[in-house]
Amino acid sequence: MTLKATVIADADFVISKLDRRLFGTFVEHMGRCVYGGIYEPGHSTADANGFRQDVMALTRELGPTIVRYPGGNFLSGYDWEDGVGPKEDRPVKLDLAWHSTETNEFGTNEFMIWCKQTGVEPMFAVNLGTRGPDEARHFLEYCNHPGGTYYSDLRISHGFKEPHNIKFWCLGNEMDGPWQTCAKTAHEYGRIAQETAKVMKWVDPSIELTACGSSQRLMPTYGKWEYEVLDTCFDQVDYISLHHYMRNDGNDIKEFFAEIEALDYFITEVAAIADAVAASRRSTKRIMLSLDEWNVWYKAHTPDDLKKPGWPKAPPLLEEIYNFEDAMVVGGALIVMMNHADRLKAGCLAQLVNVIGPIMTETGGPAWRQTIFHPIADCTRLGHGEVLRLKVDTTTFETKSQGDIPHLLTAAVRDPQTGHVAIYALNRSTEDAMELDIDLRGMGEGLALVAATELHHADLKIVNTKDNEVIKPAPNGSATVKGSRLTAQLKPQSWNVFAIETQQ
Repeated sequence: MTLKATVIADADFVISKLDRRLFGTFVEHMGRCVYGGIYEPGHSTADANGFRQDVMALTRELGPTIVRYPGGNFLSGYDWEDGVGPKEDRPVKLDLAWHSTETNEFGTNEFMIWCKQTGVEPMFAVNLGTRGPDEARHFLEYCNHPGGTYYSDLRISHGFKEPHNIKFWCLGNEMDGPWQTCAKTAHEYGRIAQETAKVMKWVDPSIELTACGSSQRLMPTYGKWEYEVLDTCFDQVDYISLHHYMRNDGNDIKEFFAEIEALDYFITEVAAIADAVAASRRSTKRIMLSLDEWNVWYKAHTPDDLKKPGWPKAPPLLEEIYNFEDAMVVGGALIVMMNHADRLKAGCLAQLVNVIGPIMTETGGPAWRQTIFHPIADCTRLGHGEVLRLKVDTTTFETKSQGDIPHLLTAAVRDPQTGHVAIYALNRSTEDAMELDIDLRGMGEGLALVAATELHHADLKIVNTKDNEVIKPAPNGSATVKGSRLTAQLKPQSWNVFAIETQQ
């Protein structure tokens, strides 16, 4: 059978301006994300800084807007001073988070050079596991103060006269997790976050700060953690973080699609908790949300995937091989994220390369796009402007975990300056095609379809390899725009993107 879905998209009904930081990613000192990923001196494509240019080219194509660094669990045992200054003087240390040897050959200034060459904004994090407010303020002074003080002059002595001016900072990582080096209770973390935020903003009042939320929605302290932490540091921070990984342990595509709904509820719940803290103060301030770790991750999850014996340097860890169904779920998550643009202002897909990443490399060899690369690139390329509030009429299907959920997931982003509209549509039926009809109201005259593409394959388990990119965008030849209506046929289990512009 053929399903039918109708959508009304009106230019006057806006959820919020889309913060481009929503399309970020994550680089952690873990596995081959840094060493053998973005940084590999001696590789045939490496530049003078040791940066792999094939990875950099794919990163630019992927289009992330902000990149979180240096962790992750790695952060809670990291001394930032180890990663600056002459490389020959940097200490080699044990990394307790990933049972690896960290050479510190790559650090703060190398990452900043990479960011500038790649064209992304840095999102830095401070260690609130083994360290605290004093080290955090010194790190910020090193990075952002113009000069004339010990730490800013230290940066200058390392060859960086101009300050890095890093504006987005995370206060620790997953501090509720027992796996974290020096994990804390909500009270302990709330107090150290409050004091760290206070002194960091004394050093540079222009920065934005994110407090740690729960490591995941299933943590036993979830909800209570968010409330107590924000009740303590509400006045000092700007964001609270969310971490969410979607799984398919039961090998059930319907339940896998339902994981997207769990993310939707998660975002709604955390925003409500933050607003409850504001209400208790009669405050008009609104804490925004940063989904600074998210992805599909369930296959590379064995003890051997997490740690290798013998404290190796940059061992292969969490090298998830993504298939076609993973790409659809990533696309669905991006739709949910855009539709929460009023509160969700930043997002970081974890991670960029090799470690549960959209980009894979072979050490000494090629780099290639995993299946999940394409929905991300679709959003970074076309997602500019305002997210519209849509009226969607679609059929539903039953799931065990989330009840009845819609076959169609969709989002529309319109740039009021140019009139360009991007529409994202995921058909979650694995059996039925879908007739999609979208009424584009108030968009102006002379609408024209610029491009229509789809990701589709009959085999949910198909993967991309270094030799064969099976999953990549293909034209959707059924799509048309006539007057103010977009119509298209969506294949079963397909991710679709429509780019529309005004001709007048």
